Order: sequence, then structure tokens, then C-alpha cells
Amino acid sequence: MRKAGVLLPISAQVSAFGIGDMGANSKMFVDFIAQIGFRIWQVLPINVIGAGNSPYSGLSSFAGNPLLIDIMELKNVLSPEEIRSAEIDSPYRVDYEKVRENKTRLLNLAYTRIDEEYKKAVFNFVEINKMWLIDYATFMVIRKLTGKSWYDWDDELKFKKPQTIREIQKKYANELGYYYFEQYLFYRQWFSLKTYANSIGVEIMGDIPIYVSYDSVDVWANPKEFQLDSDLKPTALAGVPPDYFAKEGQFWGNPIYNYDKMSHNNFSWLVERITRTAELYDYLRIDHFRGLCEYWSIPNTATSAKEGEWKNGPGLKLWDAITKKNPNIQLIAEDLGIIDEKVIEFREKIGLPGMNVFHFAFDGDINNTHLTHNHEKNRIAYSATHDNDTTLGWLYSLDYNTREKVLEYVNFNGTNWGAGGRGGEGVKAILRSIISSVAKVVIFPFQDLCAYGSDTRTNIPGVPVGNWEYRCTLSAFDDIDTHFYYSVLRLYGRA
Repeated sequence: MRKAGVLLPISAQVSAFGIGDMGANSKMFVDFIAQIGFRIWQVLPINVIGAGNSPYSGLSSFAGNPLLIDIMELKNVLSPEEIRSAEIDSPYRVDYEKVRENKTRLLNLAYTRIDEEYKKAVFNFVEINKMWLIDYATFMVIRKLTGKSWYDWDDELKFKKPQTIREIQKKYANELGYYYFEQYLFYRQWFSLKTYANSIGVEIMGDIPIYVSYDSVDVWANPKEFQLDSDLKPTALAGVPPDYFAKEGQFWGNPIYNYDKMSHNNFSWLVERITRTAELYDYLRIDHFRGLCEYWSIPNTATSAKEGEWKNGPGLKLWDAITKKNPNIQLIAEDLGIIDEKVIEFREKIGLPGMNVFHFAFDGDINNTHLTHNHEKNRIAYSATHDNDTTLGWLYSLDYNTREKVLEYVNFNGTNWGAGGRGGEGVKAILRSIISSVAKVVIFPFQDLCAYGSDTRTNIPGVPVGNWEYRCTLSAFDDIDTHFYYSVLRLYGRA
């Protein structure tokens, strides 16, 4: 079945509280795209965020981001005045500092007021999720007490000495209870939102970063799963060599999995991570998929990503372990960047759909796989991803000759290719070309539906600050030519 979808992080939804949430406005968004004919909503990772407010550098692979909790649901335990105190006049950008302060304050206040029945529901949630939740709560309590990252804690805490950890958990049981309550509330709201989306025919595509952050509960609680030395410092770090996104390569700094040790227990922790994440969505996109086949390993003494080397990943052994536990899992391979025949063969052997991005199509090669006439059915075709400029911004960035080739390719016969909003005819011609592709799914960032410029970009790879802040407004919905997309999605059999 041919489908089309929209990419928009939950954090970018409309809200009076400085950041999007999982409440009524997200349901309104789902209603809006469903009425046009879009059948997939792609979100970015929804785990608790870490450095740079990036969803790809989370403090936990399992814990949800509490900043996305809809505090309106707490109106039974919070007064209208208390809820209004969290309102922020920041309609265009996420103000993470104020949001974090306000939501933490109100969630803590709500926690002190929940009744015994509510506590029982939280307790049941803990029992079901204790595999990751107790470690997460303990980690967050210690992090708050020390004000430090786990690798700077005293040895008894850093090395997770059982007696010390039990003492912490006993002494700060109430503080742990807050994090249990926070995660219970997050997951209840998330599954309510997903159930609603599914009920009106919209599926949700999630995203899982291949690696985890060094400063995370994942590494602290499971150090044997990673390439660390005796002092728990990484011996090798993740990244990628120079490519389209970064001419100098990218030095991510994530610790790399110890695949040799993982293989001894059939990759149980990593399989559990993927399994739990997949349960949140209808489809799961694996970010940097090629790392499962080959990964770029950078020595811990390196100063540049260029100093790394390719090493063999777990390949089919991991894939077999994943599908044995999840025979019906629906995964998508983010296979962008430097991809060789070995990676292509691996992806095709396991049957995962890969990705095409229109922005990558115009290097002068008529056989470029990103050109829509070269698409294959088992692909997800994008105008742009969260790491790209918007399509209008991209058009403006092109030299004259390349831009003329792009406009000719999509049969744009107008004169004002650079207009935005409903009048963004150049962008609409590009999106129409992608919609006509044989690729079974096409996905567009919300900003491209609005034909917005570079000032609404979600992320610039390699830039550590100022990203993940874009938010849409109610007026943005008026900038979408809904009649155009309604008609074209039906014309090409995607609605």
C-alpha cells in the first residue's frame, strides 16, 4: 500500500507551555494530516534528552522525555493558577531552560498530591518495567545529588557497588518514587496518543539512535556492553568519516558496543533495547543503520573523525537475534551517507526498506539513486530529513545552474520558485515529483509542507547548540496548501 507521511517532532507541536507535548494539540495535528490523506506521522526519538537538548544524546534509551508530558492532564491535582504559571511566551522556539524549570516544578508538586490508587498504578508500572526503570531512577537521583556526570562520581557510585546503591535507594526512596511517577505519566500519555492516531488511520514511525550517550544510565548500568577500559573510559568512540553532511566527518563521541562480548549472550541487552523501542511505534527507523554492518571506530586519543577506521559490525547474527524475539518487527534502515556494496547487500538480504533524499540527487549523475526516476519500491523517499535544510532553504543555497536543473527536473514552469507558504510553487513541484515516485512511502518535514525557509530548520549536524528548537504555530497550518496535497496524494494513489 502506497502511503505518505509527515515528519514533525513532538517538541515542535503547538503549545502554551514552551514546548510541544502529547496532549490535545498533538491529536489536533494527527487529525489535520489525516484529513489531507497522510497516513504516517514520523517523530524523532522521544527518550529523555541530554547534551545539547538532542534526542539523539539521551540520558536513557528507555526513559521517556518528561518535557513532552502534557501538564493539562494534571488538572485534578494542580490548580488552574499553578498550571498557568508554566505558560511561556515562546511560540517559535523551544525554550528548554524555562520549560525544564516549569515542568519539573509542577510534576514534583503533582507527585506530592497523588492518592493511593494512583500510587498503586505507578507501582504496577514499576513492576512491569523494573528491568530499566529502577536503574534510571537511581541514576537520576545520584546525578541530582552530585551535580556530576556518572563517570565523575566516587568509585562506589561510579562502579555501581551493590551495597552503596542499596543504601541510596533506601535513603532516597521518595525521590526515586518521583521518577517512577514521571515515567508512568509519560508512557500513559504516549500510548494514549498512539492509540488515538491509530484509531483514525495514522501510523507512527519512531526513530532509534544506533548508539547511546556515554553520559547515560545505559552505559553506567551496563558497562560490559561497551568498549571501555578498567576505569570505564571509552577505548574507541563513534562517528563517521567525511560525507555530505560534514566535510571533516563527525566525531560523535558515543562509546561503541562490545559486540564480541554481546554475542556471548545473543546480544540480549541490545535486542531488549530495540524491542522496547519498537513497541512504542508502528515502524522503527534505525538511525545510522550501516553501523550494524560496519562501524567507524575512532581511537580515544584522536582529535579528528578522519583518524577512524571501518570495522565489522554484528551483521546477521544481531539481525537473527532481533527477529527471533520480534518476528513481526517493522524496521527501516537509515542508509544515507557513505554506503558501499557490502552495506547494500546486507540491507537487501534482510529486506529492510532504505531511504532516498531529494536533496542528495543532483550531483550530475543521471543514475543517482536519489533521483525520483531511479527510486525502487522498497524505499522511503524524503524531500529532506531533520538533518537537512528545508527544501526552500536548500533551493536558495544552490548555485544558479544546479537550481535550474532541479526546477527543470520537476517540470517547474513558473517564475517565482523562491516563494514560501501557500504560494511556494517551487517546493510544491518538488514534493509532487516525490509523491509520484514508485517508492512505497514518501515523507516530508512539516516545514516543507509550509514551504518555509532555513530559519525553521530542525538541526545542523556538527553544531552543538541552537538545534532542536523549531516549533510550528497555528498560523503554520494556514500556510499549507491542503487542497493541493489532498488532490496529489489521491492522484498518485497514496491516500
